[in-house]
Amino acid sequence: MSGNTFGKLYKLTTFGESHGEALGGIIDGCPAGIELDFEAIRKDMQRRKPGQSAIVTQRKEEDEVQFLSGIFEGKTTGTPIGFIIPNTNQKSNDYSEIKDTYRPSHADYVYEKKYGIRDYRGGGRSSARETASRVVAGAIAKQIISNIKITAFVSSVGEIFIDKPYQDLDFSKIENNAVRCPDEATALKMENFIKEIKKQGDTVGGTIMCVIQNVPIGLGEPVFDKLHADLGKAMLSINAVKGFEFGSGFCGAKMKGSEHNDLYNVDGTTKTNLSGGIQGGISNGMDIYFRIAFKPVATLIQKQEVLTNSHEIIELQGKGRHDPCVVPRAVPIVEAMAALVIADNFLLNKVYT
Repeated sequence: MSGNTFGKLYKLTTFGESHGEALGGIIDGCPAGIELDFEAIRKDMQRRKPGQSAIVTQRKEEDEVQFLSGIFEGKTTGTPIGFIIPNTNQKSNDYSEIKDTYRPSHADYVYEKKYGIRDYRGGGRSSARETASRVVAGAIAKQIISNIKITAFVSSVGEIFIDKPYQDLDFSKIENNAVRCPDEATALKMENFIKEIKKQGDTVGGTIMCVIQNVPIGLGEPVFDKLHADLGKAMLSINAVKGFEFGSGFCGAKMKGSEHNDLYNVDGTTKTNLSGGIQGGISNGMDIYFRIAFKPVATLIQKQEVLTNSHEIIELQGKGRHDPCVVPRAVPIVEAMAALVIADNFLLNKVYT
């Protein structure tokens, strides 16, 4: 299996399965001499971990990171940073009924057809549990680019949307509710809706918005390594993501150029920011903002038709511990992947300028 490494200078390679002994990663290209804030890393891991509220999977994992290399006396040494995250609460028997079946809209079928074998326990390598390693690397990346602020939040669940621009939201309220939505009234509606969906044994999708502030001008390497292309690949690599748009996104396709152009101020900033902080694939110093769409989780705790490996269609009810909606726990994952991209481009910019 290839495709397990992300980045050009700041590189992350991840390993491990949902129900294996541990997850882990190797970070290569981290500059030496960074004094790490381990509590900040732990905080991001706590935001992603399962079992943190009534509206997420009830699998209990502490997700404590064990660093194996690349750090001495609290500082990075410039050598590869190796780490593991032990799995401590696997319930593999929950998945014994699906070992000979393929869940609809899941990776089960394609993994087995591609590799001739699959780890059916919790989805194995295709499980969103793999993203724990990304959050570790992203938390370290944030400390490389400490002047740049990356904030993600839930902007919709099902048909429930925040109806305010991000500039009017108080980001300090994001962690005040289980949904991680900064608008309190909307957050309550979202939480109640997710609880109702969970009672039905069903799942629901949603969107996350991410805002990156204080980005210097000049990040991004045209032609094929545009900054928004790197961000798009990063976000689309996250489990369950079905869409990515930045700036005006698809709404821009409805507009005239006279409406869409971001007119300049004399200092080079722009009066509007429909470009989303990126022009020609290069950051322009304005806020970078984008939105990611997540599909509903494929495993339902209700009966649905599945395909067996003997090519029969049968009814099966899912078991195990699954998120009724992935977006609350995906917020730190989105931030982590954004941090990997920005840190990588920041280091590239230092090399080539």
